[in-house]
Amino acid sequence: MAPRTPSRGRPPAKIPPAGPSGVSLNRALSKLGLCSRTQGEALIAQGRVRVDGKVVRDAALRVDMNRDRIVVDGVEVVAERKVYVMLNKPRGLVTTRDDPLERDTVYACLEGLDLPFVSPVGRLDKASEGLLLMTNDTRFANRLMDPASHLPKTYHVQVAAVPDETMLDMFRAGTAVDGETLAVKSIELLRSGGRTAWLEIVLDEGKNRHIRRLLAAHGVEVKRLIRVAIGRLPLGDLAKGMARHLTPEELALLAG
Repeated sequence: MAPRTPSRGRPPAKIPPAGPSGVSLNRALSKLGLCSRTQGEALIAQGRVRVDGKVVRDAALRVDMNRDRIVVDGVEVVAERKVYVMLNKPRGLVTTRDDPLERDTVYACLEGLDLPFVSPVGRLDKASEGLLLMTNDTRFANRLMDPASHLPKTYHVQVAAVPDETMLDMFRAGTAVDGETLAVKSIELLRSGGRTAWLEIVLDEGKNRHIRRLLAAHGVEVKRLIRVAIGRLPLGDLAKGMARHLTPEELALLAG
């Protein structure tokens, strides 16, 4: 996705203050919903950004988004409406906008939708599937990702084994992997057949490749990993690769 075109004539929305020193210019462009920070750096380096009438080429310049007039390509940048999107991520897409390896990204699921710039709330790795939230509301995203919130995330995981209760207890107890203690909030056997089983795993923290690393430490291979809920918000029947706006009722599920 390219940076959106700045809109003309819309009254600017008030942005919560970011502290006495403001925010960096490239971050301001991202928070205002124009583009990613990386894309903002490129716009700034190309001399396409003015602050209070002056061309700025320093992406680290601190600006006040409520007072400073930021213009890109001659058009003032104002805050977009807040949007909250859920999508059902297919396997094989990376959760990023700017991928240096030029792999397909989750933004392919948003093509054709009339959306401002949105960012993923957390990540699902390339091989993982399921519920992913995207928004341009950085406060909302930061609250959901804050480790102190202990927001539970529920996964259905197919494994190449049929764990018994002893092994499930080992997962519950936690395991030291690469200097980190990886544990689950809960784990239950959903069903099994032949040499595979489906587990329901709930995490209240999200370390890098948390479930895959934990199970691999016990010699258990993950065949599929699907996130089916974030907090009290379920994935539901949203089709694979599809995206839609959250309803007010769904936003309320994430509020508390």
